[in-house]
Amino acid sequence: MADGGPNWEGLLKWSLAHSDGTRPNHNLSEEDRKWFMEAVQSQTIDVVKRMKEITLVMQTPEQVLEAQGVTPADIEDLLDELQEHVESIDMANDLHSIGGLVPLLGHLKNPHANIRAKAAEVVTTIVQNNPKSQQLVMEANGLEYLFTNLASDPDVTVRTKALGAISSLIRHNKPGITAFRLANGYAALRDALASENVRFQRKALNLVQFLLHENSSDCNVVTELGFRRIMLHLASSEDLEVREAALRGLLALAQDKTDGVNSRLADEDEKLKQLLQGRIKSISSMSPEDLGAAREERQLVDSLWNACYNEPSSLREKGLLVLPGEDAPPPDVASKLFEPRLRAFSPNPADTKPATEKKEAPPLLLGLGPPSDAANTHANSGARDDTNGSSQTN
Repeated sequence: MADGGPNWEGLLKWSLAHSDGTRPNHNLSEEDRKWFMEAVQSQTIDVVKRMKEITLVMQTPEQVLEAQGVTPADIEDLLDELQEHVESIDMANDLHSIGGLVPLLGHLKNPHANIRAKAAEVVTTIVQNNPKSQQLVMEANGLEYLFTNLASDPDVTVRTKALGAISSLIRHNKPGITAFRLANGYAALRDALASENVRFQRKALNLVQFLLHENSSDCNVVTELGFRRIMLHLASSEDLEVREAALRGLLALAQDKTDGVNSRLADEDEKLKQLLQGRIKSISSMSPEDLGAAREERQLVDSLWNACYNEPSSLREKGLLVLPGEDAPPPDVASKLFEPRLRAFSPNPADTKPATEKKEAPPLLLGLGPPSDAANTHANSGARDDTNGSSQTN
């Protein structure tokens, strides 16, 4: 080995020499076997062992790490590596068993904003579509730490990452949804929508829509907190995804049949109509390329108009609701390249002659033809005479 690492050039030559088929198989010597295993193992990572090492660093007090020359950037790199490891659901669940989950959640309170944000990203990866880890994080008060960052962290990136982690933590997690609602989560989402950060707004709107879908009775709470007014404002955002998310929220409120909600919607009916008319005007002036990108927005505007005024929007009359080709089936590409088996065995239409062609007569056969009717009659008569003669003789 050179410089303490594996001799990759030598390993390549050895592999080629023993796998080109020019030499008979033979057993490796103990020395060759040891050298080969060292070369392979030097590039193999024991993930659990590595996660334990990262856990040990996370458990070490910050002043001790600083004394040893470990910087906040080094901690971020370790959290990056940890996030890669816990992308495996098994490794994500093992993090708690090796003692790494609680120290990770502790980094949500780290004095460095970048570390707080990165820790929230790792939590997002751990709990995403993972009921077991969702429960473990809930039991370790992870939602409380994340909610604190969402509601009061001075750094908007930290707040955004915390919101993303909360969204993954409570999704398809009824205890998590209940805990979020009891913690006055809707008020925190309203504050997020009032920010100027587009990414923060998107995440908040998407979570609001999910919560309303899970519990339609929350429409009353959302309306009481003034979400509709904020959504009316965001539906004119320059960001397409924010506009679409805001329109989806308004549509959910418009489709709710609660009397209290409907009475409050009527108070802002004129503002809503002006908004929709403005969106229709903007859509009408879009280029063909922008119209294609705004397909969902066009459908949302029409659905919202129909839900509020019981009639289709003018987008239908203008032919802008469904553009030419949007409702057409995808082009048939495969049939041009691959012929089905049954089709391959079927007769080729080009080889089939038209039905109007005259059918050819069968060819004449040489040799004796079939006996005539007269001959058959004579033979039958002779057979009867022979039979009668035999009877008389007997």
